[in-house]
Amino acid sequence: MLLSLIIICSLGFIAAAVDAIAGGGGLISLPALLVVGIPPHLALGTNKFSATAASMSSAITFARSGKTSWPILKWQIPFTLVGASLGVLAVLRVSSSFLSVAVPVLILVVGIYTVIHKEFGLENRFRGLTPLNLVVACSFALTIGFYDGFFGPGTGSFLIFAFATFLGFDFLTASANAKVLNFMSNLASLILFAWNGKILYLYGIPMAIFMMLGSYVGSKLAIKRGAALVRPIFVTMSFLVAAKLIYQAF
Repeated sequence: MLLSLIIICSLGFIAAAVDAIAGGGGLISLPALLVVGIPPHLALGTNKFSATAASMSSAITFARSGKTSWPILKWQIPFTLVGASLGVLAVLRVSSSFLSVAVPVLILVVGIYTVIHKEFGLENRFRGLTPLNLVVACSFALTIGFYDGFFGPGTGSFLIFAFATFLGFDFLTASANAKVLNFMSNLASLILFAWNGKILYLYGIPMAIFMMLGSYVGSKLAIKRGAALVRPIFVTMSFLVAAKLIYQAF
């Protein structure tokens, strides 16, 4: 029991620090729960509980630093909540086998695109709200929120990429905004896991504490080092998430 807690708390801290910077922390935190012998359905719920606490921590840290763009987030949050709720309802009725093949390919494309375009995400090109970019922002908030509720892996990567590509944010601001929306979609999904008794709080609570600490450290590092730090970690995590999902699919 003690050894298991040490493993999940240590890896949870690292996962949350990485996730706060560029997404992809689930690549570390979920296997940590599985390796200590927790059944998959309980590992998913426990991981969602801890990840929600961590994303809340990083969202607050980014918000306090002034790196989040609230004028656009206040419009996106309701769409994210609706999308995630619909995704959770849909996954109870529809097979996610198609996504298990399609998603790693999409994440791989995101990583390759970022590598090829050397200046992508290093400069903030957002010029304020317009009717067009507001529609775009709410559309991808709804779509990616639905994806997070339905399937999940790579949500942070997709959000960061969407903010940088469609709205012109640099990687630091994109990561900060992504954390707020990711927290909202996590919260919507968490309610269902809790309602169905899929969370092991004995493991989830200590892991959540360490993940909140890791998230705080990761957020502070990102704020201090800026897009120059976020970009390479984003690319690395995109490739790792894609590789893991491809391995699982085939």
